[in-house]
Amino acid sequence: MRRQVWRVWKPPVHGVRVIALDEAGRVLLVRHSYGSDKWMPPGGGFKAHEDPVEAARRELREETGCALSEARLLAISAEDLHGSTNNVRIVVGRTGGTPRIDGREIVEAGFFALDVLPAHMPPWLGEKLRGWVAEAGG
Repeated sequence: MRRQVWRVWKPPVHGVRVIALDEAGRVLLVRHSYGSDKWMPPGGGFKAHEDPVEAARRELREETGCALSEARLLAISAEDLHGSTNNVRIVVGRTGGTPRIDGREIVEAGFFALDVLPAHMPPWLGEKLRGWVAEAGG
């Protein structure tokens, strides 16, 4: 029933995307097992009263096992999600260590230099990532 209501009314949804940089300034990207198989920053939805920065920490830990430090909300990006608006909170911070994937939700994870991003990612993402990192002073 909820799915049918969503398809008709298409209420806005709220998500978080984590721009996690290592000590070399590389960004952590993942590939999910569901939806698109393209490289993306870790992230997901967050609960109604959950702080976006805390949601980013939780999502990064759940998806990669990595901790997020020096985290802060950088921007809100309105994106289309199947005809609805997905208000994505962009959270930037620092991380380290080796990402651990579960092989179910996340099938691959890795750090990438901003000038050597993977080819198999959304066409708009490279420019956005470079802009977000520049805005963050990273």
